[in-house]
Amino acid sequence: MQDDSHTLKAWLLAAPLEDVTARARARREANGPARMTYSPKVFIPLTRLCMDVCHYCTFATTPSRLEAPYLTPEEVLDIARAGAAAGCREALFTLGDAPERRYAAARDWLAERGFARTVDYVRHCAELVLKETGLLPHVNAGVLEEEDYRMLRPVAASVGLMLESTSERLLEKGMCHHGSPDKVPALRLASLAAAGRARVPMTSGVLIGIGETAEERIDALLALRDLHREHGHLQEVIVQNFCPKPGTKMARAPEVSEADFLRVVAAARILLPDEVSVQAPPNLNDERLVELIDAGIDDWGGISPVTLDHVNPEAPWPEVERLRAICATKGLPLVERLTVYPRFVMSEDRSWLDPAIRPAVLRHADAEGLARDSVWSPGLADQHAPGSVRAPLGQFHAGPVAASLHRILDRAASGVTLSEYEIVALFATRGAAAQAVIAAADALRAEVSGDTVTYVVNRNINYTNICTHTCSFCAFSKTSSKAGFRDKPYNLDLSEVAGRAREAVERGATEVCLQGGIHPSYTGETYLSILREVKAACPDLHVHAFSPLEVSQGARTLGMPVRDYLAMLKDAGLGSLPGTAAEILCDDIREQICPGKLTTQEWLDVVGTAHAVGLPTTSTVMFGHLEGIGHWARHLLALRNLQLETGGITEFVPLPLVHMEAPFYRRGQCRKGPTWREAVMMHAVARLALNGAINSIQCSWVKLGMDGAAAVLAAGANDLGGVLMDESISRAAGAAHGQGVTIAELRTAAESVGRTLKQRTTLYGEVALEAV
Repeated sequence: MQDDSHTLKAWLLAAPLEDVTARARARREANGPARMTYSPKVFIPLTRLCMDVCHYCTFATTPSRLEAPYLTPEEVLDIARAGAAAGCREALFTLGDAPERRYAAARDWLAERGFARTVDYVRHCAELVLKETGLLPHVNAGVLEEEDYRMLRPVAASVGLMLESTSERLLEKGMCHHGSPDKVPALRLASLAAAGRARVPMTSGVLIGIGETAEERIDALLALRDLHREHGHLQEVIVQNFCPKPGTKMARAPEVSEADFLRVVAAARILLPDEVSVQAPPNLNDERLVELIDAGIDDWGGISPVTLDHVNPEAPWPEVERLRAICATKGLPLVERLTVYPRFVMSEDRSWLDPAIRPAVLRHADAEGLARDSVWSPGLADQHAPGSVRAPLGQFHAGPVAASLHRILDRAASGVTLSEYEIVALFATRGAAAQAVIAAADALRAEVSGDTVTYVVNRNINYTNICTHTCSFCAFSKTSSKAGFRDKPYNLDLSEVAGRAREAVERGATEVCLQGGIHPSYTGETYLSILREVKAACPDLHVHAFSPLEVSQGARTLGMPVRDYLAMLKDAGLGSLPGTAAEILCDDIREQICPGKLTTQEWLDVVGTAHAVGLPTTSTVMFGHLEGIGHWARHLLALRNLQLETGGITEFVPLPLVHMEAPFYRRGQCRKGPTWREAVMMHAVARLALNGAINSIQCSWVKLGMDGAAAVLAAGANDLGGVLMDESISRAAGAAHGQGVTIAELRTAAESVGRTLKQRTTLYGEVALEAV
């Protein structure tokens, strides 16, 4: 069947409802991860005055029925603060269309406070809410001009305008929009187009059952489709059913039948582009929630834990946990989103979010552009891991897990190389599907690594924090003239480095890890001198030292190939290299967070060359900032492919961004590190994606906290890293989990997941006598 508009419209109107909903459902299921979204929001009814007199509306009223024409800024902030305290992310400004054009009371109230129009006051209040509470404003201010949308962009993450219908008949006498000049379809379509030109992420929708015909319903959806095709700005389309309300002219009007309503819902999913979500209000359809899911919706809209639906006050919100359970039975985990949808948050096209509001959006966002799952962030001392050692992601509602996911898990367990698409699918799982990924990762860990948790007794020595690079995530490095937030610039002399190495040996260390900033005066000979001094002081100590970036600098300053320089380091006693400075092995992200450092290929070349000369390395990822889950997948594949070629990687270490003092976070340019779910999933997916290549997955207690590290041990990790003795880099970034850990604390973490602790060497060999 051809999908031209005329043929498709005829089919949508005439085909059996079961066929239409099945097609819509298939369209949704083929489009991205299995999930249902909603926005936890607080409703702010800024004014109930409106220039229109829609015959079905109980929200709009007259000045004589109100104590004041508008809420005051103080009242607005009180509502917003209550929403923020209850975990809301969005502040929905609900109001009538330009009431100052109809009521002198509105004009006078605004004028007394220095505002000419309602939209100017809306902007003022939205800015207050954004500044004082961090909630993301979404503004429903009626028909606006392009300049109005541009004015709102710095303070509103998204804007909404319901199209409702394209039927001119509804403006005729006796029909619902008679006497409502802003309900002229052409006017509303023009306003929606203006929003597109202003680059504003937009919500729109249709209202079903207000007198329109079945054909007109499809026409309205087609009009929205065409608008989006031109501007790309529609993030969601609401299909809302009319509910008659006492006290209105349409109080006795019949409601649309369930079958007709579901047909329009399904038609919306079929007609609209995949990236436009289809939403239906759950509070107006409590008796048909499952049917709406089966008709193809993927979003429930805004649900408020603190305020009622001021437009439909007679319809209470469903309990979120009940909604979550219903969605889970359909294999669709319920996930919080922001008022601005993920594709605008994560888009490389930065024009969709004004620079003034982007920092607030990023503070709420996760790696998919959805809402963060908890207040937890890496390195925070007062935030314990939300999960437990037995259930790392906490409680969840059981539900079906797609056969396609089980196929990916089976392929991973067999050791084959997954595709980027498959790895992304693993990272994107939520709910029961995510638990299936974690269970598979932990089972694979038991098969590959057994039931011991390993660790190394080591000491970190960061010989300088002076660095020529200005990586946007790094709070450790300093220039010679710039003091840091916690530390002053320093450059240890050789005797101090050697002395710290001797102290480490006296305290039972088998390894010392040496790394520092890229000091402008350091040459390849400097690194050799450091290495020789340590080996002279401690001949039997394993030296794990020099990032690929330091190796590259050392070779360059001596004018020799990297291979020759690595051979010199090995001959001088170097035992292995830390696989740091990898960050994200995707150059589009590297150009933003660490310009001037090694490119992806240069990093891989240095590490591969180290393996070729007999120097093993670790491998890392630094995640939770600007990258997305696609970047994670590409990073893992780059490491896997290198390991399959060289075999020199001993372990993979996920390093969650500690954001608090990171320069780009302080400038409002990145997220707050990974969420707890993302931290757990990075370890679990790494276990699966790297199976058959890298056998050890290490977790960082410095970043996760000891309770977090223990929980991740139940999600595929097998190694707790080192006791460290001194840890400077995470501490400089704001981490508060300590600069060292005792063996007893590591043992407690291992025993909490029913496993035993075992000391290892740097290269995963046996130690002659375990430390105590």
